[in-house]
Amino acid sequence: MKNSPPEAKPAPPAQAEHLLRRLEWTVLRRLDGLLQGDYRTLMRGTGMDLADLREYQHHDDVRHIDWNVTARLQQPHVRVFTEDREMAAWFLLDLSPSIDFGSGEQKKREVSAAFVAVLARLLTRHGNRVGAMLYGAGLDQVLQPRASRLHVLDLLHRMLPAPGQAPEPGRVTHLHELLQAAGGLMRRRATVFVVSDFISAPGWEKPLAQLAQRHEVLAVRLLDPLELELPDLGLIPIRDAETGEQLLVDTSDAGFRKRFARIAAQREAELRQALGEAGVDTLELSTDDDLAAAILRFAELRRRRSRLSGAGGGLPTHLRPLAAA
Repeated sequence: MKNSPPEAKPAPPAQAEHLLRRLEWTVLRRLDGLLQGDYRTLMRGTGMDLADLREYQHHDDVRHIDWNVTARLQQPHVRVFTEDREMAAWFLLDLSPSIDFGSGEQKKREVSAAFVAVLARLLTRHGNRVGAMLYGAGLDQVLQPRASRLHVLDLLHRMLPAPGQAPEPGRVTHLHELLQAAGGLMRRRATVFVVSDFISAPGWEKPLAQLAQRHEVLAVRLLDPLELELPDLGLIPIRDAETGEQLLVDTSDAGFRKRFARIAAQREAELRQALGEAGVDTLELSTDDDLAAAILRFAELRRRRSRLSGAGGGLPTHLRPLAAA
């Protein structure tokens, strides 16, 4: 009996195809000139597997010093790596109801989808594989890493809402569930993009820090200007996208606007501190941002980090003299 031929993959949905084509013509073409082929900065710190440890030599890169072993043996030791050509990037995607908010032409979900599509396309065009974990009411879907345009289209389709579909309020987001699941799934070192507005129940900070100990992690924080400061719009209803609860507030009240701005500023400070303590770089992506400019900021952030590390800028102060031994 003959084996049945494999089923042909369905054509990509028109909505995702249309969006990706538009991004390829408007954003990717612009980035190709501005990045000047320096796409490798997008994957800094990946593509290497630990092979051995040995004593530090004068020509060694101080970024490869293993400080735990150095402190224990009282002699500088460096990690020796072998190149892993199977480099992968993972997108951890928060698709909870709060990202369906936007006060202007774009919602946070649309900004997230465009960022992921452009970055995934930049990486897959150079042979890097991209995977994704999608979190909505829980960990809904996992896409294993692949390196094709059709794979990027599939990911983009899963991120976009169906035409006419209204966001439904659900339970409070527990971002730690996504981060813990990622820690258990991703065994090999990778570049990890956590794309979220970080409107979540507490408890995500520790699993994010644990993820950053093994992987190169970038927090892509989605935000909208209206979440930081309310203009005078009169009497308006405000709805909690996570729970569906609605309140009627008077934004013409200057005192209310000041209290709102103060609480928003406090949350901003606490969030930035938490991300910094977790040891991750952060790219803030607003609904009124220029996407190409945001990705260029990310690439420049990577370059600065690389220069600082190469100069010993990231070493503990009391251990820096060992690097010159």
